[in-house]
Amino acid sequence: MKIFITGICGFVGSSLARGLCAAMPKTEISGIDNLVRPGSEINRRALKPFGISVVHGDIRNASDLELLAPADWIIDAAANPSVMAGIDGKTSSRQLVEHNLMGTVNILEMCRKWSCGLIIISTSRVYSIPALANLKMKVSNRAFVPTAPSRRMRGMTMRGITEDFSTQAPVSLYGATKLASECLAMEYGAAHDLPVFVNRCGVLAGAGQFGKSDQGIFSYWIHSYCRKKPLRYIGFNGRGYQVRDCLHPLDLASLIQRQIAHPHATPIRILNVGGGVINSMSLAQLSSWCAERFGPHRIGARPEQRNFDIPWLVLNAELARRIWNWTPAIGREQILEDIARHAEQNPHWLEMCEDG
Repeated sequence: MKIFITGICGFVGSSLARGLCAAMPKTEISGIDNLVRPGSEINRRALKPFGISVVHGDIRNASDLELLAPADWIIDAAANPSVMAGIDGKTSSRQLVEHNLMGTVNILEMCRKWSCGLIIISTSRVYSIPALANLKMKVSNRAFVPTAPSRRMRGMTMRGITEDFSTQAPVSLYGATKLASECLAMEYGAAHDLPVFVNRCGVLAGAGQFGKSDQGIFSYWIHSYCRKKPLRYIGFNGRGYQVRDCLHPLDLASLIQRQIAHPHATPIRILNVGGGVINSMSLAQLSSWCAERFGPHRIGARPEQRNFDIPWLVLNAELARRIWNWTPAIGREQILEDIARHAEQNPHWLEMCEDG
């Protein structure tokens, strides 16, 4: 068995590579990365002891992929993961589309050429922003909680949103590129008889993540709090009540292992893969956790909301549990504590994030 991972030197890609290597010791794992993100070289060095080979290249360039040795599966973990991409002045809209969508086209052509399976690491941000923003909320224990009327919306449950929740635009330029990639992947799979899975993930988090304010928020918040860096609640009256769930990449790896082992076990190809309500918390609750762990630190506020801010986004992964007998094994408290210890041991981690 040969597995090829795009974006293999990112936090998710490298974590999946190590997790799958440990779980599938007879599997040959390799990958490609453009090495432009902060931490790429650190992760590249960390993969060497596992015998995992890394090609320096860019999935946007078809020529970088032409001479690669065929694999049985491709795991696509290469993407610009920021919901602000394309409008934040750091990445142009064209660059975002080239990376997240045209890169997918090149990967799909590899799958066709190799007759191999594909697993796309997608995102919860494919779900409709207006639909999420219009969910009825109350506040409980410094966190938004959906109220009963929200449960009448299709795909909405008190355990999180399901795969049936609306994906109607707008979903952000980032979300649109991921949703389009999902659609293309499904069509390539049907047209060329290839096994394809799409895993829509919540906030992936863990020690060693180079988190930023618009991505990797759990890691970013804990590292910033530990170093007493400026932090502020944005939107929703500046209270920090907005809620997300977290998931460790090693739990994602355990699901991928099952999908690879049984590629024809189910016709259902698109799944939510998240930590669920039990592994969710608001920014205000995360700050309280940090205060107990590191001591007091003042949090600022900017009450005005941005276009893509949402009050509550928790994934219901019941379908993954029913089909694959999968539930997260690494809980929220372990994820947060692992990040906290990493923050204490690596005082310059935030500066390395900013370099990217």
